[in-house]
Amino acid sequence: MWEYSEKVKDYFFNPKNSGVLEGADGVGDVGAISCGDALRLMIKVDEPTQTITDARFQTFGCGSAIASSSALTEIIIGKTIDEALRISNQDIADFLGGLPPEKMHCSVMGYEALQAAVANYRGETWVDDHEEGALICKCFGIDEAMIERTVRSNGLTKVEEITNFTKAGGGCSTCAEGIEGVLERVNAEMVAEGVLAPEMAFNPQAYVRPVKEKKVVPLETVLAAAPQPEPEVRPEPAPSPAAMTTLQKIRLIEETIEQIRPSLQRDGGDCELIDVDGNRVMVRLTGACVGCHLSSATIEGVQARLVEAVGVPLLVVPATPMH
Repeated sequence: MWEYSEKVKDYFFNPKNSGVLEGADGVGDVGAISCGDALRLMIKVDEPTQTITDARFQTFGCGSAIASSSALTEIIIGKTIDEALRISNQDIADFLGGLPPEKMHCSVMGYEALQAAVANYRGETWVDDHEEGALICKCFGIDEAMIERTVRSNGLTKVEEITNFTKAGGGCSTCAEGIEGVLERVNAEMVAEGVLAPEMAFNPQAYVRPVKEKKVVPLETVLAAAPQPEPEVRPEPAPSPAAMTTLQKIRLIEETIEQIRPSLQRDGGDCELIDVDGNRVMVRLTGACVGCHLSSATIEGVQARLVEAVGVPLLVVPATPMH
């Protein structure tokens, strides 16, 4: 079970260098709100010394995206442009004390925003390869070149690692074959270059593609899996969904899950909130809930309760167990 570091929590709840940087010398935009994450990085550069004297960010995304963006600004302030360009996405994750595998794409987004901001400062057009490469994952707009770059820079050898670092394949999964093809090709090239041991390379013959099952559960079963709590008297009315901030939404989701947990614990199971990524809520089932034939009903019951509490469409997905 992954436990977020105190530094991640601090940089999420108390982000450093958040907001607009007036008169920025370089601006880098990556991601897209439609894909769940977007980041704008702004930098100020002292021309004679080529030192980054200030940096600010604006992020739309999950807590890990906010923490990663905030950490990035802290890392690059005081560094020269050349020093900053040597920073990797792993450096961002390490600065925070680590990120869960499924959130490494947040550090990758920070790395790309820095590349784009420096290119903008230099009067260049940063080619993130999303516009030129063959599109692999339509759900998140991830193309072949980005997957190749991420595989090479992080030494990835597994399909699930690509999903964790780029989100590719995290939606409908119709791009699975394309992802496998890119990984096989790039790993083979890395072996030929002597940077990857042959036995570590992705082997499509030995890989078993996971099958996502979608179960249709009667409404009565869903409601039975998530009994209603006693009515709660709130001192102040909750903000409307339109006026609710990201932090308010996350806190309301946390409160609602805490109300659900006792009923699951009585049956030897439990449910904990892992992350909120836009309108996608990741939870982890533990105890008797793991492997239970009604686990899908539990997830849908949790989703129904959260949608009712928050007032906006939400998708609740279970975190993949780590082995």
